[in-house]
Amino acid sequence: MRLAIDYNAAIRQSAGIGRYTRELVRAWLELHTDDQVVLFYAARDLAPDHPGLQALRALAAGDPRVRLAPIGLPERWLTIVWQRLRVPLPVEHWTGPVDLVHAPDFVLPPVRRARTLLTVHDLTFRVHPETAHANLRRYLNRAVPRALRRADHILADSESTRRDLQRLMGVDPARVTVLYPGISPRFRRVDDARRLEELRERLGLPPRFLLFVGTLEPRKNLQRLMTAFVQARSADPDLHDVALLLGGRAGWLAEPILAQARATPGVRLLGPLDDDDLPALYTLASATVYPSLYEGFGFPALESLACGTPVLAANTSSLPEVVGEAGLLVDPHDPAALATGIVQVLRDPALRERARQLGPRQAAHFSWAAAARRLDAVYRRLVAGTPRTG
Repeated sequence: MRLAIDYNAAIRQSAGIGRYTRELVRAWLELHTDDQVVLFYAARDLAPDHPGLQALRALAAGDPRVRLAPIGLPERWLTIVWQRLRVPLPVEHWTGPVDLVHAPDFVLPPVRRARTLLTVHDLTFRVHPETAHANLRRYLNRAVPRALRRADHILADSESTRRDLQRLMGVDPARVTVLYPGISPRFRRVDDARRLEELRERLGLPPRFLLFVGTLEPRKNLQRLMTAFVQARSADPDLHDVALLLGGRAGWLAEPILAQARATPGVRLLGPLDDDDLPALYTLASATVYPSLYEGFGFPALESLACGTPVLAANTSSLPEVVGEAGLLVDPHDPAALATGIVQVLRDPALRERARQLGPRQAAHFSWAAAARRLDAVYRRLVAGTPRTG
């Protein structure tokens, strides 16, 4: 079997779809099959010392089954050519003949004869259009339905996304396979006191804090969270020393979030976080808060549970699937419910013990090895089907 996988997000994005693609390709390669994979990407806008490009070259150098197919355009122009202008220049022009093309980032490139697999992580642009730029909404509203029609099969990150594909896009559920992402085994409680103290000192962490990890953007519902945080501290004098730490880079439409964070006592912006620090940071946190309006999956909630740290999450979209019985779920649209949840997650010892006991067990249900095995089965089923005729 000869595969081609769109590796653009994996090179350019440290989290989210980038992490999904890197981890899935790595885990699939660890199945030790004889199959070959071609990783294609827009190369014109990448400096030779780009960290993502260096990591990709190291991957290819260490595995003879991996071949790279750089495309001599910047990523933006490749998107324009393939998705906006819809120039029918097939990806096989760069990859050579392949049996299957996997597009893990919502849209498909043109193909000549290969079977096609499309990953759709979420439908935020349809469910909460107010949380994205108008230009992005217009692009996705054109490109994603077109890709869904062209795809031979579709992967969704959760049953929630699978239902949304049927409800909002009219996709036959039989065309969709749920492929839960995984998390790394390194997400576990840190017992090394020296490592914990080093991180506390380096980041200037307070003794007690709530932690949010993720891109700072409207979909994450951070303005309601900050309002609820103020209400919770006002309602319970014992919580006056608790801080709310927001970790992650600023995304689109982030200006009101940043302004409110800077003006709210007890809230602190940590900025982008090093992945290597996350297990210790989750361990030190009193609780992790993840009140997103909509998620296709929700890595931070699961990573926190893997470290045995309580999670307060939204009761919407995929988060109930991810958190299960190990966390506390509340209505993300209701600041009063969020405030009550904050007090409970900080004050209820039974909830903290439940997270410590059930959190790692819940997280163990989601592994990249299991995802890779399921992906491999989908690949083989598709390749065994009738190939395209044009």
